[in-house]
Amino acid sequence: MATATALVARLDNREAEYRVQPHNIEAEQALLGAILVNNDAFYRVSDFLLPDHFFEPIHQRVFELTASLIRAGKIATPITLKTFVNDLDLGEITPSQYLARLAAEATTVINAGDYGRTIYDLAVRRQLIGVGEDLVNVAYDAPVEMAPREQIEDAERKLYELAEKGRYEGGFQKFDGALRLAIDMAASAYQRAGGLSGISTGLRDVDQRMGGLQRSDLLVLAGRPAMGKTSLVTNIAFNIAKAYKGELQPDGSTKAVNGGIVGFFSLEMSAEQLATRIVAEQSGVSSSHIRRGSLDERQFAKVVEASREMARIPLYIDQTGGLSIAQLTARARRLKRQRGLDLLIIDYLQLLQGSGKGQANRVQEITEITTGLKALAKELGVPIIALSQLSRQVESRDDKRPQLADLRESGSIEQDADVVMFVYRDEYYLKGKMPKEGTEDFFKWQAEMEQVAGVAEVIIGKQRHGPTGTVALQFEAEITRFSNLAKRDHLPESFE
Repeated sequence: MATATALVARLDNREAEYRVQPHNIEAEQALLGAILVNNDAFYRVSDFLLPDHFFEPIHQRVFELTASLIRAGKIATPITLKTFVNDLDLGEITPSQYLARLAAEATTVINAGDYGRTIYDLAVRRQLIGVGEDLVNVAYDAPVEMAPREQIEDAERKLYELAEKGRYEGGFQKFDGALRLAIDMAASAYQRAGGLSGISTGLRDVDQRMGGLQRSDLLVLAGRPAMGKTSLVTNIAFNIAKAYKGELQPDGSTKAVNGGIVGFFSLEMSAEQLATRIVAEQSGVSSSHIRRGSLDERQFAKVVEASREMARIPLYIDQTGGLSIAQLTARARRLKRQRGLDLLIIDYLQLLQGSGKGQANRVQEITEITTGLKALAKELGVPIIALSQLSRQVESRDDKRPQLADLRESGSIEQDADVVMFVYRDEYYLKGKMPKEGTEDFFKWQAEMEQVAGVAEVIIGKQRHGPTGTVALQFEAEITRFSNLAKRDHLPESFE
């Protein structure tokens, strides 16, 4: 095509002066020609291709005008476009002649999608160059108050925006495609040990009630202080990481067929405190004994063995305090990319910070955080468990079992979460009500304590995919370990 040769020559002149960014003028011309010949070709690229993705400004203008006409229900041809492009400067050739030549040299409608993806990919490369140039320039001339970490997070944000914007695999899909995914999930659950569609928590009754932890779900685990929220999630994190078994996929990636890789944001406790707690849970040795070093030989051997087992499991801890939702999101993406990720835990939600832009109060900030966490769960395709504090109004009631209304800044938490669970231990409150020994009230209190000693309740207050209700678990306070509660009708027969 003569005009194509003229444009390439013009670009060759530019290249003599400076390095030209990636582009393909011929692909742009072929696609535009296909659309002008058959407007149906436009719909093969319209959901991901924008005028800005074209390298040549003339082609940007032609595509924009073509799209406007087609979306208005009109026909876009060299004749209908003629009146809108008379101001274009094409040198020796007129705009009308250029449009006619585009149509004459058009590709077929079948190839339109491939040409569109070629143009899009080259545009992404040019945008990557722009991000790289900005990164270099800001690093050279960064203001004094700008920390390098801020620049890294800004670059990561730009890269992920670029990755998410205009992907060509989005849009509507036929229902039978979604149906196949649902059947595949059911088949996987049937084949998996325990028959779960999600990741097993290692706690039998919790799994039966919820079907395991489901991908893309935001789960909020709430409770008053000393109820055992952190202990419960550390138990779950260890169980899942210990059970991890990966399978190599045809594309070179690894998929978890059992258990999973766990990321743990510990915003309250240090990594050492968290590790000590998990070692205590798994070794059966009190964490206070571990911290003080008051261990006998047998206990020390148990601690060493538990530590060796922990060193092998894929559990990653980030102990940075005061993280913003943007920082947490960037780090979670990085972990998913570098190590893999199947479960993310945040301890706890109220210690996260929002962006700080335009928020009038803490409720709005929590709304931004919960919305961001739900979006992150969908983006990464993993369940996220976020711990949450409860308001003090629980303490003023006779029945101190928590309810959805007890969540701090509860509106957005309740709305965005797919599952809301509460941890409750009657033993904790009953222990503080001990009457005087030897009295009738004392014996009554003692009988009640025997019933609730070592028992914790996980109350499922909301669940999008299943029933609500209460699950009883065994809780060993000395080593802060949750486990399956032995049911009385399943106990072996006793002889006295």
